[in-house]
Amino acid sequence: MTTTLWIQQAMMITMCGEQDVVKGDILIENDRIVGLYGQSHHERQQLQQQLERMGTIDRTIDATDMAVMPGMINAHQHSPMNLLKCFSDDLKLMDWLEQKMFPAEAKMTPEDIYWGSKLSMAEMIRSGTTTFADMYIHMNEIAHAVTETGMRASLTRGLVFGDERGQERMQEAVDLVERWQGGAEGRITTMFGPHAPYTCPPQQLREVMELAKYYRLPVHIHLAETREETAQIAERYGQTPTQYLYELGLFEHLHVLLAHGVHISENDMSYLQGMQGGSAHNPLSNLKLGCGIAPVLELQRRGITVGLGTDGAGSASTLDMFAGIRAASLMQKLHYGDPAVESAYRFLQMATLDSARLLQIDDEVGTLEVGKKADLILIDLNKPHIQPLHHLISAIAYAVHGGDVHTMIVNGQVLMDNRELLTLDEQQVMKEGRKRSKRLVEGI
Repeated sequence: MTTTLWIQQAMMITMCGEQDVVKGDILIENDRIVGLYGQSHHERQQLQQQLERMGTIDRTIDATDMAVMPGMINAHQHSPMNLLKCFSDDLKLMDWLEQKMFPAEAKMTPEDIYWGSKLSMAEMIRSGTTTFADMYIHMNEIAHAVTETGMRASLTRGLVFGDERGQERMQEAVDLVERWQGGAEGRITTMFGPHAPYTCPPQQLREVMELAKYYRLPVHIHLAETREETAQIAERYGQTPTQYLYELGLFEHLHVLLAHGVHISENDMSYLQGMQGGSAHNPLSNLKLGCGIAPVLELQRRGITVGLGTDGAGSASTLDMFAGIRAASLMQKLHYGDPAVESAYRFLQMATLDSARLLQIDDEVGTLEVGKKADLILIDLNKPHIQPLHHLISAIAYAVHGGDVHTMIVNGQVLMDNRELLTLDEQQVMKEGRKRSKRLVEGI
């Protein structure tokens, strides 16, 4: 059965070009955008013709005083870590991991994973994220939560080696791919996820690469997040983490999503130049853990795609991608001592189209275009912290926060309507999150 939606009188930020902001209407049929119309006489005629073709419209949304743009795409997440939000702050990364995260995560059951991921999804939907890339364990539970909530996701079973369970984890990764690739009406895609250079010896990493080639899927891996990691790989292999992956051939034929990429040298960039994929920048997590400032603009200037993520809430404390956009921009301005070093639009692009490119779904999402999936958000601009509205793109990048998202649509389905979540029970999710997190952190 065909379903139709008409969004009227919105300020449309298509993300197809910096000047492409148009007031007008959007028509959605089933899961796709079928029309974008401005205010000219010719476009209004086209709108009327399309409305006549579609017949009865199931839902009309008055978007006066609202911006409509592609949904945020979180290019690196660990969604169940929402259960550990603000539990282990003010620690260095390795202390944070070994003293707090690992002991708590060791207690997680599949049910904890399911409810923790749903808690993240509630937060992401509320703050404008339509798609996320996730790496964790018990990925079937996360896939079920994605199916139920209506979000879009790229799911990865994180792979670490060094104990007898390495092959078991590898089989779980294969099972995830075979069961869920293209699942949930096409909203779920998958990747292979070797955790990081320091947890994946050469032979095992080669095995994962062969699997990715066989299934023709991307690889999602952490890279050069801390100075400690760089020193560890240098001591173990006499190389930088980036060089280590390059020498193993990771960048030759595979699409690769590199998470963090904070400590990538000028020489390292030569290994990445021409790669398929790129880097997911996680400014909030990197700032909070004191990891450093990623060379975002240098990578972009070499033609390497840089998307935007939050990392897990255990480190970032928030999954609000608008906070990430603002942090990413301010970090680069401060690093270069130049407020004009890059435009607000480019940082919005990192959180939408560039992140879609990293997830290899940019042919379907990341911009508002006829024929693309109807994944979009409506932002209420009639707020004191946004008004007066001098420049819409600047306001979205520097003034808007997740709480300003009014309505969210994924695959043509409304997931949040005027701040009301429609596909999950928010109170139940929070109740389960509180109960389960208390057990996880007890005694740590």
